[in-house]
Amino acid sequence: MEGALATLRLPPHEPDGPALSVVDMHTGGEPLRIVVQGCPEVLGPTLLDKRRYMRQHLDHVRRRLMWEPRGHRDMYGAVLVPSELPDAQLGVLFLHNEGYSSMCGHAVLALGRFALDFGLVPTPPADAREARVRMHCPCGLVTAYVACEGGRSLGPVRFHSVPAFVLVTDLMVDVLGHGKVVVDIAYGGAFYAFVSADKLGLDVCSAKTRVLVDAASAVTEAVKAQFKIHHPESEDLAFLYGTILTDGKDAYSEEPTTNICVFADEQVDRSPTGSGVTARIALQFHKGLLGLNQSRAFRSSATGSVFTGSAVREAKCGDFKAVIVEVSGQAHYTGTASLIVEKDDPLRDGFLLK
Repeated sequence: MEGALATLRLPPHEPDGPALSVVDMHTGGEPLRIVVQGCPEVLGPTLLDKRRYMRQHLDHVRRRLMWEPRGHRDMYGAVLVPSELPDAQLGVLFLHNEGYSSMCGHAVLALGRFALDFGLVPTPPADAREARVRMHCPCGLVTAYVACEGGRSLGPVRFHSVPAFVLVTDLMVDVLGHGKVVVDIAYGGAFYAFVSADKLGLDVCSAKTRVLVDAASAVTEAVKAQFKIHHPESEDLAFLYGTILTDGKDAYSEEPTTNICVFADEQVDRSPTGSGVTARIALQFHKGLLGLNQSRAFRSSATGSVFTGSAVREAKCGDFKAVIVEVSGQAHYTGTASLIVEKDDPLRDGFLLK
């Protein structure tokens, strides 16, 4: 039996649909499924055009990768595509249970390792301690710095964000089941609503995940219904991605501050959320609670994993005062897989349970 399994071939599958070969990783507990082979060509002259094309013509690929029975409602994915930017070494489209994100920090941290280890960027000198990977995300160009030794990656990675800014503070919204609630909205490559969980009568560190998800989702729906999101550079980026409930500890401290991010279709981030940390740093800097190069630690209430973040320099995004944020975390490989489709499978394109 062991010999037979050692030479195991792919089982019968749809001949016109090649197997999707993937590498699975996680950053702080949040999964990332990277498509290595089998995705049809994603057409379009720009990365945002490619994002629209995949949504309109290849969404079955996302569903097969993210949804059951091959994935689950909290799976996250990445499809690598060419970039039109001369400084970018690769382009990436982010996938989740509902659609396509504009930015994903935990994925950037993982993709930094992946790009180095799989030869997508030049191998650094043997004595180099860090390798640079320039990624074109839908929100713009992001640079990852990958710890390495002997030309191979180690776990720690950091990245520098696109300009992050605060859209609005102290926005009053009427949240179903909670009444009037004050929220802040900030951008870290994606827009998030921020609210201290205690304003909803909850403790982000001890409440059950389902209770936190329901509360965060109610905030997201309220903001979407009562406030129009605007991005100064592209309407493709002008949407609320989710809500981040915090422990309210926004003033500088050497102790980690805890949060949970609920995004897309009630998807729960297991990590502290890289783009969320980016936006939250921008928010704390905007409020004068954090200075340049002052590092803070952010803990996930879901897994206890920690990212660190700091505003490394000031910038602009349209007319908004912004900051470039450095986010650090640790990414790990978890495996590889070949995902197939049988022609007569009625659930071939996946399903989700709520």
